Amino acid sequence: MAHFLCVQCGAQFEETAAPPPFCPVCEDVRQYVRWSGQEWTTFEALRKTHRNAFTEEGGLTGIGVEPAFAIGQRALAVPTSDGAVLWDCVSLVTEEAVERIRRLGGLRAIAISHPHYYSALAEWSEAFHGAPVYLHEDDRQWVMRPHGSIRFWSGETLKLGLGLTLIRTGGHFEGSTVLHHASGADGRGDLFVGDNLQVTQDRRFVSFMRSYPNYIPLNRTAVERIGAGVAPYPYERVFGAFAHRNIMQDGKAAVARSIERYLAAIRD
Repeated sequence: MAHFLCVQCGAQFEETAAPPPFCPVCEDVRQYVRWSGQEWTTFEALRKTHRNAFTEEGGLTGIGVEPAFAIGQRALAVPTSDGAVLWDCVSLVTEEAVERIRRLGGLRAIAISHPHYYSALAEWSEAFHGAPVYLHEDDRQWVMRPHGSIRFWSGETLKLGLGLTLIRTGGHFEGSTVLHHASGADGRGDLFVGDNLQVTQDRRFVSFMRSYPNYIPLNRTAVERIGAGVAPYPYERVFGAFAHRNIMQDGKAAVARSIERYLAAIRD
């Protein structure tokens, strides 16, 4: 019996004797099955071949996986006066990662932007004595390994305390979420967006897609809703899904310009 991991998206599944017949996350239009076909591994096997990699990004600790695995996102440990909140998640947690977060005062919660990054959320929670994992109710169907640590929330916002607010933007997924940290950037604010607002390669704009690998854009209504969701919050920096893909100054204005540019590009 094992909790199998999908090699393509990194999602961990309920315990079974044999690998699942397919991965619903990868069969969905927003993702894809590997050209060589569905492939599986386990958390234990991954620990033998991979390690956690760490980045320093604007005073925050990024946590990824090396060699590259699955989608390749990195998580971010957001420090507070009462321990850290892990934003997004990866498929591997090692003792080195645990020790780094312990030095931040431990892990008080995990919050994940959307189902592509659910990965090994249960393993991360268990490594920190059952830390709660906040997922939006609208994406419940994409949880491949149900776990007692999961706290489904509904509505448009959820306050986690200490100036942290989860904001449902929708768009990429129905329950896609960003995290606002009012105390970030010396009180000017940080916005953690995953790839719900994808920081572009030039790191001056963000963009929006229903599917990135399959090039399916979002429509005007969805993008305007995302903009309306984040509009009430001040923020200087925007932290994207991948290491160092961040906008480190004038982030709110960059998002506004990005929305204007995107809507102009899809206009009839």
